[in-house]
Amino acid sequence: MSALESIKPAGKGEVMIYFPYYPKSKQKSLPHAIGLYKMGSIEGERTIEGGESIPFVASWYVSKLPSEMTNCRLQFDSQAELSYSVTMPNNEFVDYLIDLLANFRRARRIDFPKGFYRQLLGLSKE
Repeated sequence: MSALESIKPAGKGEVMIYFPYYPKSKQKSLPHAIGLYKMGSIEGERTIEGGESIPFVASWYVSKLPSEMTNCRLQFDSQAELSYSVTMPNNEFVDYLIDLLANFRRARRIDFPKGFYRQLLGLSKE
């Protein structure tokens, strides 16, 4: 059983403060996404088109409020020189976790969406 299948969903009070940040289509996944967020880390694999997937460990600072900032650090292939970090509001990071969970349900792989990697590598327009 994967770590994602054993996530304890967040309680209603924790979920309600995040609701205004997401469209209805994503609100259903919020309890599990916040449950994953509260775990503070996840192991997965970055899918590379036409190549082998690269394992990673992601870890982040957990706080209670959607507007607080969190720092997420990814280390690829257990190599310190392949470490990256990004800081963003919790509600934005939880949005990426919603997408990660949706991707897991679809493809059975733990990986962040492309938008997360663009932000991690400083390629986003924001």
